[in-house]
Amino acid sequence: MNDAHKDLKADFVIANPPFNDSDWNGELLRNDVRWKYGVPPEGNANYAWIQHFIHHLSPTGKAGFVLAKGALTTKQTAEYEIRKNIIEADLVDCIVNLPSKLFLNTQIPASLWFLKRNKTQRKGQILFIDARDMGKLINRRTRVLTEEDIKKIAQTYHEWENPQGKYEDIKGFCKSATLDEVRALDYVLTPGRYVGLPDEEDDFHFEERFTQLKAEFMEQLKEEEKLNKLILENLEKIDLSNSEESNEN
Repeated sequence: MNDAHKDLKADFVIANPPFNDSDWNGELLRNDVRWKYGVPPEGNANYAWIQHFIHHLSPTGKAGFVLAKGALTTKQTAEYEIRKNIIEADLVDCIVNLPSKLFLNTQIPASLWFLKRNKTQRKGQILFIDARDMGKLINRRTRVLTEEDIKKIAQTYHEWENPQGKYEDIKGFCKSATLDEVRALDYVLTPGRYVGLPDEEDDFHFEERFTQLKAEFMEQLKEEEKLNKLILENLEKIDLSNSEESNEN
């Protein structure tokens, strides 16, 4: 993941990074300055992208980006800690759960993340919007959000953000949650958990879960390779030491 604009501080970041990218040279970036909230795992770049965007925000900057929905709930140790840290830093402003089949190049379900570097309104709160049942199928494989759908999502956010807005929680669609409520759910950011929809339907998707497990397995193999190399090096030192003692005798 090349940081091509190291000194850039942007007021707005809009991005659609690759989902669950395992080939991002994470092993070469363990000490990167961008990892303020934790070192992302080598096998998945999702939380590297999140921190990349945060790093390049101005003091009042905002970021909006698309990620695989699994990033909202992953229990992989490094990713969990990073998510926990950015939530505790009050950087997460809004999470939107998107319907499936929106993208032509992947069937993996996605979510929208909106982050703010410095909240002036709604401090200590996160807006959750569940739009998984929105949109209409234009064929068996493709769904699109209608103008009315997009307007409803956008207006909900703007009403919530505006101190004079008329925002209200709507069961099954939107919920303004406090950080204490998020802590109580162990920092899971799945909107369904907050708006009152079934957890199991919201959390599981075979293709994405398989991709996550594969990435975690590859990371474990890399760690095993490092440990095996370290063991062999130590064994060689022991052999060399024994040989030297034998020669002295």
